[in-house]
Amino acid sequence: MVGALLAKKALAAAFDALNRRDLVSFMSVWREDGVFVYPGDIPESGEFKGKAAVEGWFRRFLEQFPTIQFDVRDVCVCNILDVVGTNVGAVHWDIRLINRDGREGRNSGVTVITVERGKVVFAKDFIFDLGDNFRRNWGAV
Repeated sequence: MVGALLAKKALAAAFDALNRRDLVSFMSVWREDGVFVYPGDIPESGEFKGKAAVEGWFRRFLEQFPTIQFDVRDVCVCNILDVVGTNVGAVHWDIRLINRDGREGRNSGVTVITVERGKVVFAKDFIFDLGDNFRRNWGAV
């Protein structure tokens, strides 16, 4: 039970780091071989392998969106008895953002995160609205 509480706190803290635009703290919990998958049909979509590629993606994300606010709604973990930092978690979030062109946007999603020994090895975003608003926010329309 304590492991689940620690895992939930760590997952929420990652989103807090993004809200603070603290890329160093955010990336400190990624393994060197970590993978991030981002949905959609825009140039920023795809699978990013390795800590450097993941960090590059998040750097571009922060550049595209000078104002972001993730509101974490729910955090769930699979293994409530974990004590070594190996788990799978799901974070349900809403986001409010303003892109670098001044366009305001909102979206919702779930990020599924696999952690091994306290480090992220895999994360995949599932985003509610991948339509025109999503593309406009990214400047892809």
